[in-house]
Amino acid sequence: MLAPALLSALSAAGLEQIVQWKYGTWGFVGLLLLSVGVKARNPAVGFAGAAVLLTLVAGSVR
Repeated sequence: MLAPALLSALSAAGLEQIVQWKYGTWGFVGLLLLSVGVKARNPAVGFAGAAVLLTLVAGSVR
């Protein structure tokens, strides 16, 4: 029971660090909004986070 929880926490922390390293503070804000929206089952907050992340990703593709 402890191993899946630990693995999940480590992967979430790793993803958070990668997003913040690549996209900066706005990437962290977008990921935070997305995760809060999913956990709280609030589609508006989740959509705002997804929109921030999508904007950052689309801007870096050019």
